[in-house]
Amino acid sequence: MTKKDIRTQYAGFVLFFAKLLTVATGIIFTLMVARSVSQADYGIWGKINTVIIPYFTLLAGAIPFWVTRFVARDREGAVKTGIFANVVIAAIATLAYVILMPFLVPWFGLENFIMLYAIAGVQIIEAYLIAVLEGCIQAQRPHLVGYGLFISEVCKVLLASVFIIGLQLSLLGAILSILAAFAIKIAIYLKVMFKELRNRMELSYIIEWIKGSSFNIFNLTGNIIAGTIFAMLAIYGGDIGTSYYLAALQIANIITYSSFLAFALYPKLLAESKMEDTTACLKMVLMFAIPMTAGVMAIPAAFLVILQDIYGAAAPVLIILAIDSLILTISSILTSVLYGIEKVDEKAKIPFGKVARSRLFIIFSLPYVHSLITLPTAYYALTNLTNSDPLLVAIYATAINTAAHFAMLIVLCAIIRKAVVLEIPWISIAKYIFASISMAAFLIVINPTRVIITLAVTAAGGIIYLALILAIDKETRALASAVLQEIKSKRH
Repeated sequence: MTKKDIRTQYAGFVLFFAKLLTVATGIIFTLMVARSVSQADYGIWGKINTVIIPYFTLLAGAIPFWVTRFVARDREGAVKTGIFANVVIAAIATLAYVILMPFLVPWFGLENFIMLYAIAGVQIIEAYLIAVLEGCIQAQRPHLVGYGLFISEVCKVLLASVFIIGLQLSLLGAILSILAAFAIKIAIYLKVMFKELRNRMELSYIIEWIKGSSFNIFNLTGNIIAGTIFAMLAIYGGDIGTSYYLAALQIANIITYSSFLAFALYPKLLAESKMEDTTACLKMVLMFAIPMTAGVMAIPAAFLVILQDIYGAAAPVLIILAIDSLILTISSILTSVLYGIEKVDEKAKIPFGKVARSRLFIIFSLPYVHSLITLPTAYYALTNLTNSDPLLVAIYATAINTAAHFAMLIVLCAIIRKAVVLEIPWISIAKYIFASISMAAFLIVINPTRVIITLAVTAAGGIIYLALILAIDKETRALASAVLQEIKSKRH
């Protein structure tokens, strides 16, 4: 397959349905972890995976950002060179993780989990490898990312059943399951890219990527600062507050899966610079993101008790995170468009001055604006308004972060209006909202209280939504027919 063979709808649906299929594996895995440990230990799990590890993997996407752009533009040797460069950075990040262990362990109260902390560090190396490999595959064969994702998720659940249930390894079993699943995904991606790995490395690319990555590091530093709000959540909310947030996040993250419907849009724009597919991708994403958001907001407690009854109290956190996920999903589409139409690096050179004056730099700067909104506000709220109540800490931190994300979405909208002519499908969006409200009303009336009933009612709500939207929107019917035709042609 060449870059001009990329099918945005086919690749998008492969990724989206792979993500939806992993919802089941994700729920099973989360249930195995959450129900095999105490609430406090589940908070420890959250600290390691959502607070500590992310700080050391923030640079994972710096080099791959430019690698994807080079591969999409057929720069020979970009794949092999990109993998080498990211592995070197991974080694440095892992070394930093080990060196900082004596400081981080007592700071986050992990004295009894030192071995868990150490083993979890392997995720850092795997994260860097997966980031660069997925960046290369996205540039030309984005649908294969979906295949790798699904296989690794299924393996994760199977391994977890052995480590957590069979061997009773608890949190250690969870970490080992993730590490092994990541290793399987890496092996699949390396096999896919085997032909490209035979090419020689182009060290001159690394010089350009390092130069360009100074902007990525600027952006990632901003993300580190912005992420301080989650450290504040862990400090002021403790293990219980962290567990409330983590439980709600497991559910709300499913909404963001709809953004994968536009996964192939970015490389398509890089390769051909045509805007025809953008509106179609926006429709596809919102057609699923809006009802998913409405469903979660309708019965948040019902979804949370799937994990454990004690997490039902985090319903307000989940409602806010559902809105946040919708905001982030829309923002991801606009960001992909802006990244895709930018041409400053089109000639295998990354001119520092031009990048600094481009739309890329504006996007890279947004985390700093985000931090200016969230950090002082969160510090005041968490120290003066919560009375050290873990649930209130989680609610305030989540609400403040969501408000800042909405402000950044407005900025992105302003930038894209000046950059391109983007047709917003307002009529289609209105139809999605109408059908979503009808579905949400059904869920609220039923208001399930048992896990099996919740899953069954959710499936019924999805059927109601799809039936309504197919009945009232002829474009959706046409889209469904087009996708089926595309899948059939793909098989041949």
